Amino acid sequence: MGLFSFIKNAGKKILGKKEDAPTLSAEQAKIQALNNAIAELGIPVNGLSIDLAEQVLVEGTTGTNADREKIILALGNVDGVGAVADNITVLNPEPESIFHEVKGGDSLSKISKEVYGDPMKYNLIFEANKPMLSHPDKIYPGQILRIPAL
Repeated sequence: MGLFSFIKNAGKKILGKKEDAPTLSAEQAKIQALNNAIAELGIPVNGLSIDLAEQVLVEGTTGTNADREKIILALGNVDGVGAVADNITVLNPEPESIFHEVKGGDSLSKISKEVYGDPMKYNLIFEANKPMLSHPDKIYPGQILRIPAL
């Protein structure tokens, strides 16, 4: 549990989409968009609650740290989100991953060589960031990735 910082103007553009219900307030529409983003990824979580105070506040219960971290990253890697306050309870905690900010010129194999000493372990990073990543080459500067412990 803690506060995770993100680059506010980098990431997936889901806030303020035209298809947001016109009867919702701007804040309600943003919360609905963030909830929909988690639902579309299919990450298992019970009692998901998102609040937009000074940052995105996320609460709920999930089975693993991996799912918790994916929820944090899915919300933080949204254009307009600068921080995610995490209050998610994990039922079966395992070692936490480290987070890595993608820099210009980075690739998953370059990050893998830097972190693990082996560029061929890039697939571990790719798998750890599914379903947010659809392809190993689809990363961008400012994106935050999970780097799982070996």
